[in-house]
Amino acid sequence: MAHTQDPLSADQIAALPYRPCVGLMIINREGLIFAGQRFDSPQAAWQMPQGGIDPGETPIQAGLRELHEETGLSDDLVELIAETPDWVTYDLPDDLLGKVWGGAYRGQKQRWFAYRFVGRDDQINIATAHPEFSQWCWVAADALVAGIVPFKRTVYETVISAFRPHLT
Repeated sequence: MAHTQDPLSADQIAALPYRPCVGLMIINREGLIFAGQRFDSPQAAWQMPQGGIDPGETPIQAGLRELHEETGLSDDLVELIAETPDWVTYDLPDDLLGKVWGGAYRGQKQRWFAYRFVGRDDQINIATAHPEFSQWCWVAADALVAGIVPFKRTVYETVISAFRPHLT
């Protein structure tokens, strides 16, 4: 018989920390945003590159590492143009609590960076050593918000609002 884990209580959830993470908005010359379709999702799950901050890393170092790991882009193909002034947090939905990240986190706190992409599309290579995305495209901000999983929608609205001046 398979063991099913009891749901976490409100107090147990409140005691869990947020996972420190970075997010990257990569903006091309036309003001469109890089989005990747997650490999691990059978349904449409397009998102911007993001990932955890390793021990000893600054958020900016983690961002550049994630950039390379998820898009194959080197640092010289992007220019940092903005960052969110504060951490942006989200809570996992109930069905994911206790399941992802070993059950150690209630959600993520993310520092977001906007980068201007100064390279060519053929320099983007999502077939990396540990691929996150099965396909990618350039997308308008509003379409990106409409396509994100619901529990991340507020994060994307916050980030796009912060970086909207750089999308023109």
